Amino acid sequence: MMQTINLVFNKQKEACNSGILMPLKKRKQMLRLLRKVLKNNLALLEEAIYKDFGKSAFESYATELALIFKEISLTLENLDDWAAVRKVPHGLAHFPGRSRIYPEPYGNVLIIGAWNYPYQLSLGPAVPALAAGNCVIVKPSELAPHTSAAMAQVINPNFPPEIFHVVEGGIDPTQHLLSLPFNKIFFTGSTRVGKLVMKAAAENLTPVTLELGGKSPCIVLPDAHLKMAAKRIAWGKFLNAGQTCIAPDYVLVHRKIKEDFLQKLIHEIEKNIGPDPLKSEAYVRIINERNFNRLISLLDPSKIYYGGKNIASERYIAPTILTEVAWEDPIMQDEIFGPLLPVIEYDDIEEVLRKLQTLPQPLALYLFTSSKKLQKEVIQKLKFGGGCINDTIMHIANPHLPFGGIGASGMGSYHGEDGFRTFTHFKSIMIKGTWFEPPVKYPPYSKFKHWLIQQLVG
Repeated sequence: MMQTINLVFNKQKEACNSGILMPLKKRKQMLRLLRKVLKNNLALLEEAIYKDFGKSAFESYATELALIFKEISLTLENLDDWAAVRKVPHGLAHFPGRSRIYPEPYGNVLIIGAWNYPYQLSLGPAVPALAAGNCVIVKPSELAPHTSAAMAQVINPNFPPEIFHVVEGGIDPTQHLLSLPFNKIFFTGSTRVGKLVMKAAAENLTPVTLELGGKSPCIVLPDAHLKMAAKRIAWGKFLNAGQTCIAPDYVLVHRKIKEDFLQKLIHEIEKNIGPDPLKSEAYVRIINERNFNRLISLLDPSKIYYGGKNIASERYIAPTILTEVAWEDPIMQDEIFGPLLPVIEYDDIEEVLRKLQTLPQPLALYLFTSSKKLQKEVIQKLKFGGGCINDTIMHIANPHLPFGGIGASGMGSYHGEDGFRTFTHFKSIMIKGTWFEPPVKYPPYSKFKHWLIQQLVG
């Protein structure tokens, strides 16, 4: 395994040095090929994700593959502009000549994907990486073994390994990959593992983009459209059984609308998933036994308002609402990443904002209110990766919006042009004419030169 990894890595190093993906025509060819092989293998990909999660074909396409196809289309439409050499002002002090910025690939890139949306979070970042002209190794998560195998089966026979290759396996191959001097590492996963990735990358001074997580709050104000809020929160929270890095982690709801909101939330859950989620194709399973047990350990029976049913042999936990939750409770200490929704009531929104300012910066934040003033206040006062006003999760589906975290929820962003920039080094070049050279910068220095340089530079 390690020999194979080294072989592919070295081939990609050589390919990068040869400029194999410098021509835009070649990059576009790779993107079109990726779209083609994914579309030609939809049945295989959908079957694999069903085996890992019990996820329906519709949800697999809507939440994973459709986003990749959209990213490819947007990139193909705009790559000529994104990759163009850019003119910038040159300035009289640098006369004669001109200044330009040349976008160039980093080189060989490692992408470490996450298990919860295995296609979107492994192959999605590969789109801008290839578009930027990099050679790419993708390491999917071993926690979703069927989708990992499917990606290798789809990608490896169809792409030259020196350009694009999938490496499977667990901790050992991942650690070995991280020890290699890649030119860029892109990681999606937990904050804890993100720190380990960054530490390993530091040994080779490799730049990293980290897409992590955190406890993303959802705030519901009394002036919110409650029915719509309940509908969109129920969908966003229990999509993928809550195993979504930008799922609403908990809800802060004003005391006077709490009960009304809870009843509407239950109505929307049952409307979407049915009274028995175990039988619903719209509700998936917990990824493995370890995560199932972790979630059950957070489930305080005395605080269950709705749901709570679980079956260990099925890795099934019903959509569950918890109330009377305190900030000090175990469920409020780390990202839940499952179908458990704590609801905390409040009286004063200003107190809520002050509390949120003391917590680690989350990957997402959701606010439900009709008040433009409060919308502006929340955006200005709170730091978070991104989010929605009067919706949940959907900001990730707009490729024109950069997606990424801040602080403990990550560093760097991607999607659309931001993805291209993430995998691109912008080389600054000044081109000077030789027919004239201003004498002002050369000794001997004089009072006149001192005055002149002040006028030229400021």
